[in-house]
Amino acid sequence: MPDSVDRHLALWKGKAPYDEQVEAIVSRMQFLVKHLRATKEAALAQVGMQDFEFETLHRLAARGEPWRATPSELAAELMLSPAGMTGRLDTLAAAGLVTRVRSDDDRRRVDVELTPSGHERWLQAMQIRDDAERRIVEPLDAAERVVLDTLLARLLTAVERG
Repeated sequence: MPDSVDRHLALWKGKAPYDEQVEAIVSRMQFLVKHLRATKEAALAQVGMQDFEFETLHRLAARGEPWRATPSELAAELMLSPAGMTGRLDTLAAAGLVTRVRSDDDRRRVDVELTPSGHERWLQAMQIRDDAERRIVEPLDAAERVVLDTLLARLLTAVERG
């Protein structure tokens, strides 16, 4: 059964120099990523979050309890300026999703901590996102998933090595 990439290839056949199989592979990856992004954004909207909020909570949750980091650590991980990080943390604190606390190690330092409410919202978003991701790979059986994962890992490794 033809998909949107088949229609794309038919539209461009003979009009531009390209390897049709490479174009098909890359276009399908791009379309799947686009679909995944939209699906994840819709999932976040269900719990009243935006992507930037989720990503910040996600970084804190990954640390395990007490889900704490310095603003500079978070800024580095999220590739934000200190001012950008401060604005983001102000928004999350106002929503009750994070709180600023004095560091246990150095009382002059302020850490950012995921609140119980923030952790619960993150968990809700994770569950909805997980459901969306599972629906995307659902057409593949277990063996096909292993093959696809292996092939994608090989491609990513080659790209990352340069």
